Amino acid sequence: MTDRKKKNSIKDDVLFLVLKIVVFLALIAIMLFFVFGIFRCGDNMMSPAFKDGDLAIYYRLQKEFQPLDVVVIEKDGETQIRRVVAKSGDSVEITEDGLKINGYLQQETEIYTETLPYTEGIAFPITLGENEYFVLGDNRSNAKDSRIYGAVKKEEIKGTVITLLRHRGV
Repeated sequence: MTDRKKKNSIKDDVLFLVLKIVVFLALIAIMLFFVFGIFRCGDNMMSPAFKDGDLAIYYRLQKEFQPLDVVVIEKDGETQIRRVVAKSGDSVEITEDGLKINGYLQQETEIYTETLPYTEGIAFPITLGENEYFVLGDNRSNAKDSRIYGAVKKEEIKGTVITLLRHRGV
């Protein structure tokens, strides 16, 4: 009788362990698919902050974005990482002098290239409507960003980047 109780006890323990593992994996899947996202950077338009091959982990539930936030966007069927430089109600102008937000020339300490307008892009100045954001790549001389396709709608922003996993030749 005691052998049978031990076998049932072991069987119950194994089933309980399997149940715990299944619940844990389900929670991880929910977190990855609904709360967080992972995006592999496929270009150098955000260099040196993000480089080709880097993995960005982003938070999907944030709904308000501020200038300097780095976001993952879905624009024209293409997923990109870009930096928010202006939000709803702001006026953006890019001249030979650089980036002006609401008439003030921006001093961006983390940007190492000049911010100049593109000849084939949108016309400036532009005033952002409700739930619109102006995004730029950090590599300003080589980025496909709001200078080309205009303002990004809130619905096109997938989330805010919270961390970066640097690709090191793997």
